[in-house]
Amino acid sequence: MYKLLLRPIFFLFDPEKIHYFTFSLIRITSKIPGVSAIFRSFYQIEDKKLERKIFGLTFKNPVGLAAGFDKNAVLFNELANFGFGFIEIGTLTPKGQTGNPKKRLFRLKDNQGIINRMGFNNEGVQVAIEQLKKNKGKLIIGGNIGKNTDTKPEDYTTDYLECFNALHEYVDYFVLNVSCPNVGSHAKLNDKDYLEELIGAVQKANKTFDKQKPILLKIAPDLNEAQLDEIIELVIDTKLDGVIASNTSTDRTGLKASETLLKSIGNGGLSGQPVRKKSTQVIKYLSNKSNKAFPIIGVGGIHSAQDALDKIEAGADLVQVYTGFIYEGPKLIKSINKVLLKK
Repeated sequence: MYKLLLRPIFFLFDPEKIHYFTFSLIRITSKIPGVSAIFRSFYQIEDKKLERKIFGLTFKNPVGLAAGFDKNAVLFNELANFGFGFIEIGTLTPKGQTGNPKKRLFRLKDNQGIINRMGFNNEGVQVAIEQLKKNKGKLIIGGNIGKNTDTKPEDYTTDYLECFNALHEYVDYFVLNVSCPNVGSHAKLNDKDYLEELIGAVQKANKTFDKQKPILLKIAPDLNEAQLDEIIELVIDTKLDGVIASNTSTDRTGLKASETLLKSIGNGGLSGQPVRKKSTQVIKYLSNKSNKAFPIIGVGGIHSAQDALDKIEAGADLVQVYTGFIYEGPKLIKSINKVLLKK
């Protein structure tokens, strides 16, 4: 029903506007008695064989929703009804910010992709915490954290720590987002020396809590092998809990969209099918070169059960969807889990 009826209607409208309309639609329909139960009966698969125990957490299934969809943690309880094993909120920053000027979200329908330059638009970490207090405990929640756009380079770590300390009680794992191409002063966030400083500071803060939370690093899909070797060394040396591979891409190679269209869109991170192979190659390299020294969450271009299997076979322990969820609808999660049950 989604692909035949709803998606053609949704795709007639501005992507960002329809995103918020869809949020309102899900929230309103979920309040109707019995509707949430119907969603669960359609989309959820409950089976112990789907459980995954990764970095000390038990995921009821390995299919999650990537960060960026529910930035402010307003819909995670309702989204849980669609069969996700975990949901990652954010990217959250200490202060709320509007992000980059609109228009900043674009569909590439011929490529089943999306280009965005949202710029960490969110309402701030404290607003998200008020939402997270409503967590009904249906599934694992990840907290994806970053810095405010106007933060000075010498204060980047302070921003991450503020989000980390505030969110610690309310999420199950953390993601340090240092690879989004849509924020200012991106270069420092990819400097190995700075990453060691940031990771060390967050890990030190983690030890001040009675229960420590897993910390992951989200990396870009555009890294070369030498850069990936540095990531492997960094993760092993700092004893990070895992890696998310990968974020959006700045590469436009092989797109069906015309140069005129791409020029009119401008800068932004590319997601969806165009990054599928690149993301899978990054996962495979990290897994093989490190001899599976750390868990990997695979994300990027998962539009089918086979796409998810390819990432798992490449070395991913869990997978996340975002653009595929927009193009394929909630049936995608169930189809992945059904195939995994047969393995």
